[in-house]
Amino acid sequence: MLSLEPKKGQLLIAEPTLTGDVSFNRSVVLLAEHNEEGSVGFILNKPLEYNITDLITEIQVPFKVYNGGPVEQDNLYFIHKVPHLIEDSIEISDGIYWGGNFEKTIELVNNLSITEDDIRFFLGYSGWDSLQLNQELTSKSWVVVQNEHQSNIIQKSANAFWREKMLELGGEYLIWSNAPENPALN
Repeated sequence: MLSLEPKKGQLLIAEPTLTGDVSFNRSVVLLAEHNEEGSVGFILNKPLEYNITDLITEIQVPFKVYNGGPVEQDNLYFIHKVPHLIEDSIEISDGIYWGGNFEKTIELVNNLSITEDDIRFFLGYSGWDSLQLNQELTSKSWVVVQNEHQSNIIQKSANAFWREKMLELGGEYLIWSNAPENPALN
């Protein structure tokens, strides 16, 4: 399968050979921004062991938190599909948005106006400078694909997401769909 040119809203699928990178091994990343200055994305399939109530004491609903990437892991980010409820959101594409008024978001989460099907929280983000992502694509670290899930990507289960993408890519990727994460443990 041919890899697309990267643009915001698309997915970066970690190549199976990207095994030495703890952050990105078997990752699926949503590109939230891609331009001549660089790229920003969030890893969609790396849930952390704690939830939002562990990080933000004002929030009372225990939504999962995901590892968004290795950059600024002491900062909280979020994507969502409810811009009509969260002001100041930035559209990524296809009905999926990044950020917005955090005080309003806390209120909406606490009064159950939004659910985990509407929003996903991340510690950190994935970032590349102006040439870095293109260099990683040239060295075949990533495959770029369309986000056919659109805003429903927030609801995708993290557990088998990378494996599903390997099956969808087909061909030489099929064998990797059932390979252990660490072949040395096989």
